[in-house]
Amino acid sequence: MTIRVLVVDDQAMVRAGFAALLGAQPDIEVVGQAENGARAVEMAAATAPHVVLMDVRMPVMDGLEAARRILAGVPEGGESPIHILMLTTFDVDDYVYDALRLGASGFLLKDALADELVAAVRIVASGDALLAPSVTKRLIEQFALTGSRPAPSRHRLDGLTDRELEVMTLVGRGLSNQEIAAELFIAQQTVKTHVSKILAKLELRDRVQAVVLAYATGLVEPGES
Repeated sequence: MTIRVLVVDDQAMVRAGFAALLGAQPDIEVVGQAENGARAVEMAAATAPHVVLMDVRMPVMDGLEAARRILAGVPEGGESPIHILMLTTFDVDDYVYDALRLGASGFLLKDALADELVAAVRIVASGDALLAPSVTKRLIEQFALTGSRPAPSRHRLDGLTDRELEVMTLVGRGLSNQEIAAELFIAQQTVKTHVSKILAKLELRDRVQAVVLAYATGLVEPGES
């Protein structure tokens, strides 16, 4: 599958650089470039990207509002075909917590290496693994411990089987499907099936939201690994 990407950044040189890098990959097609959030919302509706590479701070409309509007356009009951990969300048950024609440699928520092950017786009597009830059787990842990939101009840997890709870716990600790398979002595495809069922039962968009919920409900405690 060719991954369709929309690049959104208010700096023309940054946009062009990201677009050139991604467009050079055989499995990635850059379907558009937008200079602000308002234009990104329009272009997302017109081009149906799989991934929106979204800067946070932009004029006219910032990346958070643009992400909210793009994700709000997803039909009820369906998994979003659009994943938002937020670009942030600082490794700890209050905007990141808001992006998590909105449903962003991952985060990347704007000074990330070229191969990290390409890998991040592929990971987010697959919906199959948590974005892995070193700051991500720390950001999620901090999000789970802070913020003006009531902690979800542990009863929300009652619909999961014992095995699904095991898998979700390991997802919450940041393990990949391969690592979970090794931990539980089951096939990697079986792990993938369990993760898909967990997301469907809990009405979560992706693994990032599963990790956040695992911390917020106390299924995983900060610092566990």
